[in-house]
Amino acid sequence: MNYEQKKRILDLFVAGMLIIAFAPFWIIIPLLIFFDSGWPVIFTHKRVGKGGIDFKLFKFRSMVLNADEILHKKNHQLLKQFKKGDWKIAAKDDPRITPLGRFLRAFTIDEFPQLFNVIRGEMSMVGPRAYVRKELEEQSRKYKETKQYIPLILSVKPGITGPWQTSGRNEIPFAKRAAMDADYARNRSLRQDIRILLRTPAAMLSKW
Repeated sequence: MNYEQKKRILDLFVAGMLIIAFAPFWIIIPLLIFFDSGWPVIFTHKRVGKGGIDFKLFKFRSMVLNADEILHKKNHQLLKQFKKGDWKIAAKDDPRITPLGRFLRAFTIDEFPQLFNVIRGEMSMVGPRAYVRKELEEQSRKYKETKQYIPLILSVKPGITGPWQTSGRNEIPFAKRAAMDADYARNRSLRQDIRILLRTPAAMLSKW
């Protein structure tokens, strides 16, 4: 059995066990989101997957319903801040995130539905970040040294967790994140995947 086959078995096993282990969350969290800010409770966002093919990434919705419109059409200062921060803003500084959403993000609960992306074969438990296409394009223009990394990053499935998520999360700038993702893709192994998975719970709680 080659690495890819072993990794797929690991993905299905870990994702399946987590879906079962967190079964109550699939009822409680949607109800909390509904009573806090209405439907829909699941947010889908187009991301770039293996081979540069787009897919819909699933998350529990942590923002107001018109979050994209606010960012791109109504709040130009927020968009400027967003891009200046390498396509991220601290949750406490983002007015689009609901109070419940801040809690979900703090404990990475909003990302639980990505387990179904793993089951569907669009993502892996471990891999590079699932980037937004426009983010990759704009950031590779801003950080020209990262262009060499993009083909490597897109040669594997994106992951729910990965090397940079367990080494500083959002505090790591894009150029370093891209280098770490490319290095993972170049040297990936089952041993490394298991090591990253074991480090992930501590990284999730690192802010608390």
